[in-house]
Amino acid sequence: MIGLRFVSLFALMLVCGSGIRAQEAAPADALTDEVTDGLVDPLAESLSNEERVVEERANQTAVIESSAAENFAVDDSMAVIGELRTTQSMYEDTLVDIARVHGLGYEEIRLANPAVDAWLPGEGTEVRLPTQFVLPKARRSGLVINIAEYRMYYYFRDGDDTLVTTFPISIGRMDWGTPLGRAAVVKKVKDPSWYPPQSIIDEWAADGRELAQRVPPGPGNPLGQYAIRLSIPGYLIHGTNRPAGVGMRVTHGCIRMFPEDIEHLFPSVPVNTAVQIVNQPFKFGWQGDDLYLEVHPPLETKPTESAGVEDPNGTDPWSLTSITELYIRVTDTREANVNWKLIDQVYAERLGIPVHVGTARVPGEAVAAVVPEPVPDL
Repeated sequence: MIGLRFVSLFALMLVCGSGIRAQEAAPADALTDEVTDGLVDPLAESLSNEERVVEERANQTAVIESSAAENFAVDDSMAVIGELRTTQSMYEDTLVDIARVHGLGYEEIRLANPAVDAWLPGEGTEVRLPTQFVLPKARRSGLVINIAEYRMYYYFRDGDDTLVTTFPISIGRMDWGTPLGRAAVVKKVKDPSWYPPQSIIDEWAADGRELAQRVPPGPGNPLGQYAIRLSIPGYLIHGTNRPAGVGMRVTHGCIRMFPEDIEHLFPSVPVNTAVQIVNQPFKFGWQGDDLYLEVHPPLETKPTESAGVEDPNGTDPWSLTSITELYIRVTDTREANVNWKLIDQVYAERLGIPVHVGTARVPGEAVAAVVPEPVPDL
């Protein structure tokens, strides 16, 4: 990949998340500005099984000097941004390498390319880049985090225009879930210290290991160089010293970003910015007269939790019935002719890419069977 500098993945191994849970807020001075270099990463021994697979099988990961995020102008009539793209892999590439170069996370590029070997795509293999997105159903202001698609959206004003940009993220694993709801940005710190909560310290002690109560800034700090504190006690949006894990469900609840992405976002997001955290694996959206459906695999939940917290059906979590409910909502004021067979296919395949499934119906027009473009195959 021209213009990129590669380093061994061992220098960029994955890390657990920020390690700060709700009800376990860090001290008031937990985010400081001091810098200390040379610290060995305190979480290097606690990788999840999935993280270890990535660490062991990926060959290299790119060090990117700037974010790949783009700005898109949006209005109330638009719900789809970007466009699907493809690229060809080089011999030494893995999907992890390709994803980072194009501003994508691990899960989304893997879902979009089910027939491609994640670790040995091979020379000249066509790789689909899921760089088109149906916007989540949420107020278009500030930060919108959709945990189901491992992605964050930032809405901001530029004169009279509303712009949106989007970034891949890591989220909390099942036993340290990222909370849903509304929040706000309350503090921003460059070169933060990290204070592990007692629960993580105890987790380490149970394994016969010791974890310091404070991890100072520097290359061993799992928060990376930037941290944005939310009004939900103990939760952060932060960078990482191990970017290969971005786009996975591996943190202790916080939102983890590529270093280049949070460096891009950090100066743009003021304190008091609104934050919405949603769980929307199924998304319908209009682009002109075309109706699109984007389906992601719903996140697994613990048996004690409700899998359908935001499921519009409510009683049958994240089923095809849920998609029917969403379709009724999106066509409430604008009817459409849709291809239900294609909708069934999109639901079954769950590739995480928007697919054209219908077209706006002219007022007074009879219901017609339409055959939009099929799901593209590699």
